[in-house]
Amino acid sequence: MKFTLKTKDSGSGARTGVFTTDHGQVQTPIFMPVGTVGSVKGVYHKDLRDDIDAEIILGNTYHLYLRPGLDTLRKAGGLHRFESWDRPILTDSGGFQVFSLTKIRKITEEGCKFSSHIDGSKHMFTPENNVDIQRVIGSDIMMALDECCPGDADERYAAKSLRLTQGWLERYFKRFCETEPLYGYSQAMFPIIQGCVYPELRKRAVDHALNLVGDHPGVGGFAVGGLAVGEPTEEMYRMLEVTCPLLPEDKPRYLMGVGTPANILEGIARGIDMFDCVMPTRNGRNGMLFTWNGIMNMRNAKWQDDFSPLDPAGTSFVDSEYSKAYLHHLFVAKEMFAAMIASEHNLAFYLDLVRQARLHIEAGDFASWKEAAVRKVTARL
Repeated sequence: MKFTLKTKDSGSGARTGVFTTDHGQVQTPIFMPVGTVGSVKGVYHKDLRDDIDAEIILGNTYHLYLRPGLDTLRKAGGLHRFESWDRPILTDSGGFQVFSLTKIRKITEEGCKFSSHIDGSKHMFTPENNVDIQRVIGSDIMMALDECCPGDADERYAAKSLRLTQGWLERYFKRFCETEPLYGYSQAMFPIIQGCVYPELRKRAVDHALNLVGDHPGVGGFAVGGLAVGEPTEEMYRMLEVTCPLLPEDKPRYLMGVGTPANILEGIARGIDMFDCVMPTRNGRNGMLFTWNGIMNMRNAKWQDDFSPLDPAGTSFVDSEYSKAYLHHLFVAKEMFAAMIASEHNLAFYLDLVRQARLHIEAGDFASWKEAAVRKVTARL
């Protein structure tokens, strides 16, 4: 994986670039739709490619490991072939999902024991087998196994959690270097920088990761994890301001699991290149649409007789094909099609959001444009 830095904004930390994998190029800043179990909920892959223009999507190691399982993925020739997706894929290690299973998991230095949310069967993730699992999945970008520290943890707990993550990263990197991809194309790995809301811990995490991986060609970039997990939004931004300047300029920076349109614009302003979040599809399934003019709740009766296009400024075919009144009707009637239209619209908007950010960074006016854009996209319509 190769990253080329193209443009730096003079008024902020924003930048544009491009990274290249064996499955194609990705322009940054980029938003990555979440395809947890091998699908982006409610969206055809053809629409992801041709309408939404998703350059890269996500899969999740925890969910794919449990179902369909490694035997099926290996027989299929990896996740790309299994789900018929020929562009890049990034896989999370599953650490966050295991972190969420508070009552049915146990974390030790060896790894994480957990019970399947599907059938209660017992399993364990270690740094070593997590590498092996992601080799079988065959993603272009593999995330290191980490412990996701709660956003409200005290500094003592956060420091202990960071030591665990650092030990796991050492073992994960060693195993990554000892193994090879299985399907004839290269795979890169990203260390994850933890440290909760404590600047010194974040700095310690960066120093450790940089000293460990050096200039190894298999390390494609760095992720910033453990944010948007309960801490105030301003604390998240403060941690980005601490962390991003310490990371190598010639590697992409990935803010995991974030977020709202405003979060993404503020993250770009602080030097983040890659984002993912379930919000466009999850909120879409519940009637929330994100637009350049603000947020719409399509369940509200105010849209009942509004026969204007769904979003005149939208880039998806659904924005001109269907009316606000029609989508409101579908949600009230609890039709599956409502979630499909809303998800497609929201994903297209998120991809347009980062596309416009790239254009304004290249034009040199990102900082002023971002301030106005944040006000607009956070309005309630």
